[in-house]
Amino acid sequence: MSAELKALIPARQKDVNRAKICDENFIEFVHNWQGDVQHKPTPEEAILDGSFCNVEDFIALFESQLISRHLDLMARVLRVQQKVFYTIGSSGHEGNAMVARLTRHTDPAFLHYRSGAFMAERFRKLPNMDPIMDSALSFAASKDDPISGGRHKVWGSKPLWVLPQTSTIASHLPKALGTAIAIEQAKRIGHTLPIPDDSIVICTFGDASSNHATAQTAFNTAQWTAYQKLPAPVLFVCEDNGIGISVKTPTGWVNNAFKNRDGLDYYYADGLDIAEGYAQVQRAVEHCRTTRRPTFLHLKTTRIMGHAGTDFEIEWRSIEELMAVEASDPLLRSAEIALQSGLFSKQEILSLYEATRAKCFAAAADADSRPKLETLEEVIRPLAPFTPDAVMAEAVRANYQEKRLAVFGTEAKLPENQSPRHMAIQINNALHDLFCKYPESLLFGEDVAQKGGVYTVTKGLQKAFKGSRVFNTLLDETMILGLAQGFANMGMLPMPEIQYLAYFHNACDQIRGEACSLQFFSNGQYQNPMVMRVASLGYQRGFGGHFHNDNSITALRDIPSLVVGCPSRGDDAVTMLRSMMALAKINGRVCAYLEPIALYMAKDLYEPGDGLWQTNYPGLNQAMEIGSERVYSPEHTDLVVFTFGNGVPMSLRAAKQIESTLQWKVRVVDLRWLQPLNATAIAKHASECKRILVVDEGRKSAGVGEGVITAIVEAGLGAKALRRVVGVDTYTPLAGAAFTVIPADADIVSAAIELV
Repeated sequence: MSAELKALIPARQKDVNRAKICDENFIEFVHNWQGDVQHKPTPEEAILDGSFCNVEDFIALFESQLISRHLDLMARVLRVQQKVFYTIGSSGHEGNAMVARLTRHTDPAFLHYRSGAFMAERFRKLPNMDPIMDSALSFAASKDDPISGGRHKVWGSKPLWVLPQTSTIASHLPKALGTAIAIEQAKRIGHTLPIPDDSIVICTFGDASSNHATAQTAFNTAQWTAYQKLPAPVLFVCEDNGIGISVKTPTGWVNNAFKNRDGLDYYYADGLDIAEGYAQVQRAVEHCRTTRRPTFLHLKTTRIMGHAGTDFEIEWRSIEELMAVEASDPLLRSAEIALQSGLFSKQEILSLYEATRAKCFAAAADADSRPKLETLEEVIRPLAPFTPDAVMAEAVRANYQEKRLAVFGTEAKLPENQSPRHMAIQINNALHDLFCKYPESLLFGEDVAQKGGVYTVTKGLQKAFKGSRVFNTLLDETMILGLAQGFANMGMLPMPEIQYLAYFHNACDQIRGEACSLQFFSNGQYQNPMVMRVASLGYQRGFGGHFHNDNSITALRDIPSLVVGCPSRGDDAVTMLRSMMALAKINGRVCAYLEPIALYMAKDLYEPGDGLWQTNYPGLNQAMEIGSERVYSPEHTDLVVFTFGNGVPMSLRAAKQIESTLQWKVRVVDLRWLQPLNATAIAKHASECKRILVVDEGRKSAGVGEGVITAIVEAGLGAKALRRVVGVDTYTPLAGAAFTVIPADADIVSAAIELV
């Protein structure tokens, strides 16, 4: 731009407040428009010649766009007054209202944060709903916010099937695809869906987020699924505004990256022009619904008013560039369409514009007067629902005997009528039982079907339960957990398997940021019930390295509301699994079931051939109280050993040596439940015994043992003689070297001697 032209830029255009500029731009544009006006069309006619968008559709879309814009403007004004707490806006993305218009309210939607117009338009799908008031309550973090109850500004609605999420860098794409796959999976297993059978799933995200590994894994899985001709009716909507905060997307990148992907059907739509883009969006939606194939809608948008209220673009973008972006504002084009078509006069548009502004500010004033969350109890109420009596009643429910007999064969072949077995067999028996009990249950992961898992724990399950209830997935933990969330969204009870604990870390955010947060951010309206089975912990002989001998439980224990359990013996493995499934079923909870690999086939305890680590199969009337410990020799008080997993048989063996060497009577406490830890039980046992040992097979730093010691200290028992036996802060090496870094029986005995 020449110096002469720069001089002509009005001073107001240099204002740091780009929301104010965009507001003034719209008003000026309408006032100054001088184009030709067509004959006013009837409601059924096209808004412009050649457009597939009729007048009725256009009016609705234009109103939704205005609602979205004024919610953004309202947020920017009231944020400085501490009346609104969220300013990531939708301005420039108002074209996504077309996606809402052309889909159903029963099409599950997973939206990113620039979805104001989509939501305003979807609100039209049901009577007596107010998008402005609902949004204002959310912006104000009011307890009356109908989706999150004041916990976060998220787009969501239970009756409109918009599932809330934080949409942190495309983290919602795997569960969106999982939900699409679940729609079709439900048909195969005879499960009744909560939505129409021909529903599709909508998932929106930005062009920058499309590059993220989490997004790419969803696209890859969609292609992998389509390649096998399996239905996956997901509409990926990439809202391409050309920039991610301050990093520009290379021109043509999205088109180049996605247009020719096998198994991902590409469509383009102009989201800046309703008259032009409507038919383009319609084609994508209809294709997805009729073909049931993954569909990629590349929706052209722009971003005005910056990334958020704290993004002062004028500080890092030229005024010329900002003005060019603001000139592409889709609301200017919509106003032009309204004027050109003869539908509205200038004054009618400006009156509608100001009336919408007034409604938004009136709603904001009302929302500001509503109560806010003030107490800890209010905040966490939906985080971790737990009804112990109902869960236990469900865990021991045994009205599926006929199905059991059909699966196991005869009364004599039922597992409770067999001799003692090791843990792997008992878990396998429990899975067969639970599949009889819950016809909506599914088990999936790597190698779980024909092979029966790398440790044969799921052997025979696919053969016994035909109908796609047990199946292999591609090698991708993120998508395994995304699938689990999708199945849960559709009312099923998934049991995803993560092949090794180390592999979980690749996909941690699917549990941390998505599955476990859903009840919190939906105020308990949505749930993600699942039991995630993970082959875990160390002590594998002849096989290992850190991928197969991973003791890191820290990442799991740090996730709010996640329940983590770890059995050490076969009967406990059965009763714990029953209780976890009941907890998922009744309270919608997410559970992590850690199966100690080294104990899968363990038969002996003290001596080879003693068979003391094999157990009988518990009767169906038995389940494990969540949080309860198992105590060995509860009458002993000289020393208490707190442990779990592999540490339990190790501690029992060490206890015999300690008794022989020191003449101490040793109590061993198998914690079993690692998150949340039962601090009350820990304090009880610690108070009753003279000395304390904590045996944690994990690493020294940030392990379960630290939590146990904290519970002891906080109970006022820190002055007692206390030692911790833990692993070393290192990766686990291969072969025999592994046993130099993880605890052994002798280490427990040595620690006890130090307490003398």
